[in-house]
Amino acid sequence: MPGRHHPLIDGALVQVLRRDRFIVLAALAALTLLAWADLLWLAGPMAMAPARISSGMDMPGMDMPGMDMSAMGDALAPAFRPWGPLDFAVIFAMWAVMMTGMMTPSVAPMILLYAGFGRKAAAGGAPFASAGWFFAGYLAVWIGFGAFATAAQWALTSLALLTPAMASASAAIGGGLLIAAGLYQWTPLKDLCLRACQVPLAFLMAHGGFRPERSSAFALGARHGAYCLGCCFALMTLLFVGGVMNTLWIAGLTILVLLEKTVPAGRLIPRMSGVAMIAAGLWLVFRA
Repeated sequence: MPGRHHPLIDGALVQVLRRDRFIVLAALAALTLLAWADLLWLAGPMAMAPARISSGMDMPGMDMPGMDMSAMGDALAPAFRPWGPLDFAVIFAMWAVMMTGMMTPSVAPMILLYAGFGRKAAAGGAPFASAGWFFAGYLAVWIGFGAFATAAQWALTSLALLTPAMASASAAIGGGLLIAAGLYQWTPLKDLCLRACQVPLAFLMAHGGFRPERSSAFALGARHGAYCLGCCFALMTLLFVGGVMNTLWIAGLTILVLLEKTVPAGRLIPRMSGVAMIAAGLWLVFRA
């Protein structure tokens, strides 16, 4: 009859659609691994930069501003000369990759929920925007944060408040950032934004559900990214405490973000981590 499909075709379609969760999860895992591989590649020359500077190989005044970009370590840590356009581009790219690697794992449950809804819509013959549009909107928010972080790093570098390893050069400032981040873990705004990340379905119901249009899906992803930013921006500032290219520090913050969003412990993890941050911050301040 017209409008009916062959059973073999229907069966094959169902099998393909059932694999969407695996395909989406594999794609997110691959993207995360690529981002982390790039971070590890960048961290290699970054780790060598302080030793090169301390040995006198890159002393201030030996090169004209903007002319010592031959080594990747110099490009990643332009700590003793004015930044040029290439410096901004390299540091911004580093932050964009870092945010992608850190935040993709925690948004995976929402992307899988979106993909599952899209599968049902496709099975019913309804057009539906790809989950990639939602994810693109989410990443756009965090890449925008990367631009802000690049500007902050430039300001801190200009004031000589960062070491060549891109960590705080002042124990008092580092302690202050830890205390501020720890206090934020206890605020109502943190709770509000975290709830939107912990319960994806509730977030969708509160914002009109999934949208079939690409632009609407992108906007919804950006809105979810904004809630995620409100939840995690204070934690991201701690990268300036432990070192922007300290891979163990980055991994620790990534795991903390993932636990906050996925472990059904309510406010326990943010509260406990907040106390630990405040204690560590006070220790640094008093030591300073």
